[in-house]
Amino acid sequence: MISGLRVGGLRMSCLRLPYAAEAPFLRPSYQPSRLRRRSRLFATSCLAAAPKKKGERQKVVVISGPTGAGKSRLALELAKRLNGEIVSADSVQVYRGLDIGSAKPSLSERQEVPHHLVDILHPSEEYSVGQFYEDARQITGEILSRGRVPVVTGGTGLYLRWFIYGKPDVPKASPEITSEVHSELADLQRDGDWDAAVQFVVKAGDPGVQSLAANDWYRLRRRLEILKSSGAPPSAFQVPYNSFKEKLESSEIDASDIKSSTSELNDSRSKELDYDFICFFLSTQRLDLYRSIDLRCEDMLLDDGLLSEAKWLLDLGLLPNSNSATRAIGYRQAMDYLLMAREQGGWSSAKEYFSFLSEFQKASRNFAKRQLTWFRNEPIYQWIDASKPLENVLRFICDVYDDETGKLKVPRSLCMEKDISNLKEVRLLKAYRTKNRCCTELGITPVACRLLSTDSGTEDRAPRDPFVQAHDTVTESANDRIDVQECFTMPAPFVTFCDQQHLLLVSAALRAGAQTLYQFPNTNKGGKAKEGENKIKGRMKREFYSITSYWYCIF
Repeated sequence: MISGLRVGGLRMSCLRLPYAAEAPFLRPSYQPSRLRRRSRLFATSCLAAAPKKKGERQKVVVISGPTGAGKSRLALELAKRLNGEIVSADSVQVYRGLDIGSAKPSLSERQEVPHHLVDILHPSEEYSVGQFYEDARQITGEILSRGRVPVVTGGTGLYLRWFIYGKPDVPKASPEITSEVHSELADLQRDGDWDAAVQFVVKAGDPGVQSLAANDWYRLRRRLEILKSSGAPPSAFQVPYNSFKEKLESSEIDASDIKSSTSELNDSRSKELDYDFICFFLSTQRLDLYRSIDLRCEDMLLDDGLLSEAKWLLDLGLLPNSNSATRAIGYRQAMDYLLMAREQGGWSSAKEYFSFLSEFQKASRNFAKRQLTWFRNEPIYQWIDASKPLENVLRFICDVYDDETGKLKVPRSLCMEKDISNLKEVRLLKAYRTKNRCCTELGITPVACRLLSTDSGTEDRAPRDPFVQAHDTVTESANDRIDVQECFTMPAPFVTFCDQQHLLLVSAALRAGAQTLYQFPNTNKGGKAKEGENKIKGRMKREFYSITSYWYCIF
């Protein structure tokens, strides 16, 4: 039984089978009008380019939802149908190199449909909601001028709120004030004395900085700049969204009458907003969402995954929670884990690894919960059930886009309830526990090492043959930790093949052309993996049989 692994700056990876959720019970599916269906191929290609009547606003589609709900896929398919371009409203996708942890669209997807505000900054740079507002508004105008449809998608609530309603009229700091603030906080930041810096700004007149996340030096400096420029803290400035919401709540409508409330909202929207925003929030049942998030977190530990990106951030000299990129969920936990392992001389126990994974999954679920709470209070969004057929959802959204009355609402067959009304689901949520698909503590097995191309640890991307049996290169020390020869990567530690599900996992890896060697205790003596198209390398050796798979570590 192996109880530990060496972790001196790593990329750890694993593989799971695609999650095959049972098909949910569907109400009668949404059926678009035949007239709309026939005319859409022509209409959607010229609607945005058609000359607008005086006072008529141009349409902008907004797709949001909690992490893991499938909003990126929906936005991509919708943009294809509406002759659109995608504007990312994600605070992490703006950074180059942070692909896995931000679930960034693939290169092929970006070639299919133009994507904006993706890969525009180095991870050491800051990016704020104010910068997003300016960038997204400018890009939206450019897309509309080309006769195409802006499809804004992302889960960063504040970004979308400012984009739709506008930003506070906060003064921009002069270069002199910016320099003054930097010099006042430079020594405190260099010493890492966050608490003293917060108290300094509180004494200057902004008690609101106490609510900032620890080590958020960018926002701390910005708040002090506003204070020095205007003589008032940021909270003194009117936020356009608050003004809009106050007008809506003060209108004489029956709050329990949803149709009346929505109608009033549309009237307010036409008077207050400069674009005709068509907004949808994609979600699903909370239990299904949590399971999807947990599996997604495991997926992010695949080859070239989250840990390698976190290692790169550390190599850049960045620390966890030190700027926008390193505060992002996933990267923060991964960087903490790698730093902990380095402090221990490059070692990590099984317990520490699973603790990192658990924290990552929990933080992701909590973020999704906060997203649901945030958008529940945003009246402009129509909620759609993500478990419904994608084609039906796309047809409905296209019909809403084509509808000139602004009164087409989500049908019951596609509607997602904002609140949990089922007591059984509430009980199940309270009892929810993560069940990992492939990262488990049962049946820990040694895995073969992969030969490196250089002594420095640079991996050769080309397939290497032959592979080396793990039990020929691994030596176990007295304290049951794993060590290996210098020219080999460390073996990946934790994967279970104790049931049919995991055997299917291996089969999928083989079909995909996996290139790393596995070893298993020979519980099925004489058993041999299927050869042929899989081109399995390896043969029976001692009391082990070997097959290829994706799971490996690079250190």
